[in-house]
Amino acid sequence: MWPLNKNFLTEETTRGRHINSTRARSALVAEALVLSARFGRTMRLRVFGESMLPTLWPGDVVEIESCSLENVRAGEIVLAQRDDRLVMHRLLVRCGQNNFLLRGDSVACPDPPFPSQALLGRLVRRADERRGLTPSGLHPGFGAKWSRTVGMVLCHWGLARRVALKVHSRGKASARGFSTAESAATPVSAGIAERGVV
Repeated sequence: MWPLNKNFLTEETTRGRHINSTRARSALVAEALVLSARFGRTMRLRVFGESMLPTLWPGDVVEIESCSLENVRAGEIVLAQRDDRLVMHRLLVRCGQNNFLLRGDSVACPDPPFPSQALLGRLVRRADERRGLTPSGLHPGFGAKWSRTVGMVLCHWGLARRVALKVHSRGKASARGFSTAESAATPVSAGIAERGVV
């Protein structure tokens, strides 16, 4: 796995520099995914938007593997590039051989069609799951449909969206505080044993 520790998608800069740096970051991510595919690896990216609520939340870290349009099916979450932006939405349908449509779970309308070469990869898993559980909304099926239903409520009801984001951010902050306190209380020998050094 090749992690990207820097958040390539949210750095604030002046308007002109922001466009050029965003293009460069998008190109860097696209090239890194191609390289990772050659070595059979995945790449980690941090989510920053709200368009995939409740499946993906701002701050989530996801693993992406490179793939082609022929290897994905409707309902999977994919990463695509349009001009200077990276878009991680759910695949709706292929339009012929050369185009496909995407839509976020909490977005009312689909994105304009993407050409097949814009597809960079698909979401494999969330990398930051605390208990190793994978939410069912990440993959096609009932869970994805349920996420889309909840997403539409969050799309059209602003108060629900704000409350959900606030509750999620507080839960994440308290979980971070708990894991920090837990790791501080863990004896050093247990930490070494967990890493397989002993």
